[in-house]
Amino acid sequence: MGRVNGFSALSVLSSLLLLSSVVLLANATTHYHDFVIQETKVTKLCKTQTVMTVNGQLPGPTLEVNNGDSLVINVVNRAKENVTIHWHGVRQITTAWADGPEFITQCPIRPGGSYTYRFKITGQEGTLWWHAHSSWVRATVYGALVIRPKEGDSYPFPKPKRDSVVILGEWWNANPLAVIREAMRTGGAPNISDAYTINGQPGDLYNCSSKETVIVPVDSGETNLIRVINAALNQQLFFTIANHKLTVVGADASYVKPFTTNVLMLGPGQTTDVLITADQPPARYYIAARAYASGQGAPFDNTTTTAILEYKSAPCPAKGIASKPAMPPLPAFNDTATATAFTTSFRSPKKVQVPTDIDENLFITAGLGINQCPRGAPASTCQAPNNTRFTASMNNVSFVLPSNFSLLQAHHHGVPGVFTTDFPAKPPVAFDYTGNVSRSLWQPIRGTKVYKLKYGAKVQIVLQGTSIFTAENHPIHLHGYDFYILAEGFGNFNPATDTSKFNLVDPPLRNTVSLPVQGWAVIRFVADNPGVWIMHCHLDVHIGWGLATVFIVDNGVGEMETLQQPPADLPVC
Repeated sequence: MGRVNGFSALSVLSSLLLLSSVVLLANATTHYHDFVIQETKVTKLCKTQTVMTVNGQLPGPTLEVNNGDSLVINVVNRAKENVTIHWHGVRQITTAWADGPEFITQCPIRPGGSYTYRFKITGQEGTLWWHAHSSWVRATVYGALVIRPKEGDSYPFPKPKRDSVVILGEWWNANPLAVIREAMRTGGAPNISDAYTINGQPGDLYNCSSKETVIVPVDSGETNLIRVINAALNQQLFFTIANHKLTVVGADASYVKPFTTNVLMLGPGQTTDVLITADQPPARYYIAARAYASGQGAPFDNTTTTAILEYKSAPCPAKGIASKPAMPPLPAFNDTATATAFTTSFRSPKKVQVPTDIDENLFITAGLGINQCPRGAPASTCQAPNNTRFTASMNNVSFVLPSNFSLLQAHHHGVPGVFTTDFPAKPPVAFDYTGNVSRSLWQPIRGTKVYKLKYGAKVQIVLQGTSIFTAENHPIHLHGYDFYILAEGFGNFNPATDTSKFNLVDPPLRNTVSLPVQGWAVIRFVADNPGVWIMHCHLDVHIGWGLATVFIVDNGVGEMETLQQPPADLPVC
């Protein structure tokens, strides 16, 4: 090669390359973390339980990144149970191997094993979270993923003075894995939780809890960002702060057109970013959450978790006399009108490119079901009503996880016999979905059925709730994608009259949609991420019963549209 002013062209080139990589590094960082899954003694509600945690913390560590950054997280399993970690809402463009759902994109990390998740955050800002995706391990293995704007970029609202994470959780006075195993044995519903938590603490309204109640500090006059995450296992939750308005500015790591409300409703899996202005007399105010339970007659945990919003200039309580914080009113547990008013308030900040000219138009029912007791089975294994076993399905298929291969491995390596590609695009039988459903339709078939999508296909899914056994609100989460929610409504979806209700201008972009009780919701997305992606109800009791399906998205053209090769340390089954 020639020389330039005493330097070889090669050394100039390598210097330029080095400079460019430094510039790139200056704008995007790779964050390295170690997650040690371990068994930890935790005391709550006057009792000590041994539960699985990450690094002995509950909730686990908050990961803080900027849009465009990469994460490398080495997960070591020192517990006695299998585990995987799902990065909820991360798009995982071409990195499906890092998505985390057990037997979908990977085999579980066995006790003593490890796996390193590597992925990039692309075009997402706001709040996501991570959680175990294996049995009920996520009851205690979860944490926040905070995504700030790229260096040099700003929020689309005035920069908040502080930034607080509020994770809503659910706690059992038992090992959660024992709770679900007992339910799987009996065929009945699992025991309800004993408490809800905020950042791992139940709060003042529970026994043996007030010393640990979480304090969220504020200063008079400042506007703060509060990132609310529903990490509860099986319950939608109402959330409010006494005497303070909440201005919603983001959800599921997408910005929204700001709107003001007194109360949020989050299904498990959903996140909501709110601005709160400290404009009240300096004092202490309860932050509170309780159940939105829409399933008629279904038992639920009817307790209320609290934290305290505390003004720094609030007068100190007199010695021995604690000043009781102001308690906010919360909606009734079955207040569907308030839940609906909230979920239908979301809009994108500006006009968006909604997919039109739909290639794949799917109609998918989602609901519970009943399996007849197998012949000869003991009555103790059929403890759902009338000597049956609970189940759940989409389009009358109760999803069964494979056990010898993950679906992504089977798809990538062409392993036969692990799944079939005949998931139906519409219910096998049309019926009055939200009416009085014939008992002949209550028992679904079981199968590992997937639906194949070509790369770039424009997809519309009408999600239709059913009233089989009991109708309820289902938080439906799609892995690997954000989608536009065009509309929601009650009753049976009617294309003749309901299509006119579609918002094709500024619908919100979400990764989890609240399917209304006895109602429907319509979502659209472009299948631009190759891999194997599960869509499921985020009430974990329902996913275990089979309320799920899977999309296999083919590769497109070129490296940016092609699933990466599996990592060398991918766990084996």
